[in-house]
Amino acid sequence: MPAVRERLPLWLQLRCGLEPRTLAALTVVLVAAAVFAAFHFWSARPRSVRAPDPVGAVAHTPVADSATDPVRTPEPAPGVPPGGPPTGGSGERIVVDVGGKVRRPGIYPLPSGARVADALRAAGGVRTGVDLTGLNRARVLVDGEQVVVGAPPGGPGPVAPGGAVPGAAATGGTGAGPIGLNTATVEQLDTLPGVGPVLAQHIVDYRAQHGGFRSVDELREVNGIGDRRFADLQPLVRP
Repeated sequence: MPAVRERLPLWLQLRCGLEPRTLAALTVVLVAAAVFAAFHFWSARPRSVRAPDPVGAVAHTPVADSATDPVRTPEPAPGVPPGGPPTGGSGERIVVDVGGKVRRPGIYPLPSGARVADALRAAGGVRTGVDLTGLNRARVLVDGEQVVVGAPPGGPGPVAPGGAVPGAAATGGTGAGPIGLNTATVEQLDTLPGVGPVLAQHIVDYRAQHGGFRSVDELREVNGIGDRRFADLQPLVRP
């Protein structure tokens, strides 16, 4: 302790009075200061720092392909079938009446832009030995058209909506001359005396099943037409 006291400055020796208790306290303070200085020096020493990963390595990290990852596969839009919307035509359809000498006369829906040949195929084809001369099988059909196969020579062929023959004016109405049995519509036949909508439909059905009327006398074979009614209709109609 005397050695430590001798090393203290004179003013400190006079201040503290060189009492043992004061000297011990001073010693403790000096030791604490030395420990603090050593700790501060140790914590402030240089340290090695790990370098960050190269930017290029992050940029080329493999990512799941959206085309093969089931989680990332885009869902199809509502109402659209898998694989995208259908391609092709506009989807419009027409309805035609195929009658005459075909295997299955009737009414058939066809795609828009269909031709007479398509209508004949839909009806099972024409019967054996039927002459198709004068029937343009490449003509484009329209909605509501009637195609009659095997009409008599000089008679009308396919009938367009309203009973009109393509390329020619249809004859109809009681004030425009005799009504053509092979071209008239149900509405036109309904204007004849004694013919209502039901009988007019019978006439059209007979025409479709037998390939048209070859003479006015065939009108007798229509269900619902007797001798008296035939006598009234004979001067008003033609094949």
